[in-house]
Amino acid sequence: MCEGRRRKGEGEEKEKRREEEGGGDGIGEGRKKEKEKEKEKEKKKKKKKKRKRRKRKGMATASLIKEDPHIADTVNKTESYRVLRGRVNGLGYSPDARLIPYLELAGFGSAALIRTFDLRYDLISALVERWRPETHTFHLPCGECTVTLEDVALQLGLPIDGSPVTGVSAIAEPAALCYSLLGASPGDDESNLSGLKFTWLKANFQHLPDNATEEELMCAARAYIMHIIGGVLMPDANNNRVHIMYLPLLTDLHNVCSYSWGSAVLAMLYRELCRTTKPHTADIGGCLILLQSWALYRMPFLASVSHQPYVYPLVNRWSIYPGIGRSYTVPIYHLLIEQHAGEGFIWMPYRRPEIVAVIPSSAYVHSQLWCTNAPIINFNVVEWYHGDRVLRQFGCIQYIPDPPKEVGKVHGINKRGKHGMHWGVVHRRYIAVWDNRMG
Repeated sequence: MCEGRRRKGEGEEKEKRREEEGGGDGIGEGRKKEKEKEKEKEKKKKKKKKRKRRKRKGMATASLIKEDPHIADTVNKTESYRVLRGRVNGLGYSPDARLIPYLELAGFGSAALIRTFDLRYDLISALVERWRPETHTFHLPCGECTVTLEDVALQLGLPIDGSPVTGVSAIAEPAALCYSLLGASPGDDESNLSGLKFTWLKANFQHLPDNATEEELMCAARAYIMHIIGGVLMPDANNNRVHIMYLPLLTDLHNVCSYSWGSAVLAMLYRELCRTTKPHTADIGGCLILLQSWALYRMPFLASVSHQPYVYPLVNRWSIYPGIGRSYTVPIYHLLIEQHAGEGFIWMPYRRPEIVAVIPSSAYVHSQLWCTNAPIINFNVVEWYHGDRVLRQFGCIQYIPDPPKEVGKVHGINKRGKHGMHWGVVHRRYIAVWDNRMG
């Protein structure tokens, strides 16, 4: 009798297990689905909580790989490729010798020597496919690497220390400002004067009278700097003018060098690299001569001509005939990077004796900033600079870095409809971090 009860109990236990595993009238299957639904709901709740926490923090850490559409995914899925378009508006003329002292005073003496060269948009497009917006680094076979403040200082000769480049982007009386600081104003409707055309700048300031006064020379120096800023250092992808918002920062030429123009250039380049990872983007802005030169110094196998003399600023190496030689297609650059960037990537190209010989000591003054970890700012643009992720570029051992920072809703914000907005106030929390970057 005990044996019968035992067998009956075992039978009931087996039946119960079958039901839970999906057997028996579908009751177990129903329970299983209910449990899966509950787990899925719990996961969604946790994700929502994480997103809320990130929004509250503002400068939260970013997930290493986001799920946003990326051009690399499109290329992998469709086996096609995209060639970006860009714009560089070289000045086409050298500054009058009488302007050099004023340009040097403003911290643009070296930048005034920059000569543009042919851009390889297939190469730039291939690099964009390797760019990760979460870390602001290229993910290559050799590891993470990026364009840094060191590259800006040595390639372009711009000041990297100082106050962030910021202010009001909508000028109340633009024509009056132009007359005050340039001695002339375009004939455009004053209410629509948001930028200065490069053709207007060249026509009015290329040729100066022999008896030009000091005031006229200072106006011409400001015009030349504006042309450099908008045409070479921070060009807009679809524009033939420089935004007037930079002009008030040139009021006192003695004070111009107190701004971190180098970090502003880098912020703009980072923004454009992030923007062009979106598959349907066709144009790219930012300092593309810096990006291309960075790639050629560190991956010389990308250039068919590599025996060019070194000059300062270092970016000018490629403006000397025959430049970088022939151009390849995006798939060929893919292949070159994949096959050679593992062992062929040069982490510290500027340590070569022949390069050190042409770099002035002034370019190293603020070298302690090269590996900093802080936001870099250019009016509405705020991007995070992760120098701590690419320590091998500075001759240091790379430790496991902290999770990358993100700037939340600020990332991607534009100037449209933001009339009268002072970006220094809007971004004050990020400016405070930049000001304490070495703290």
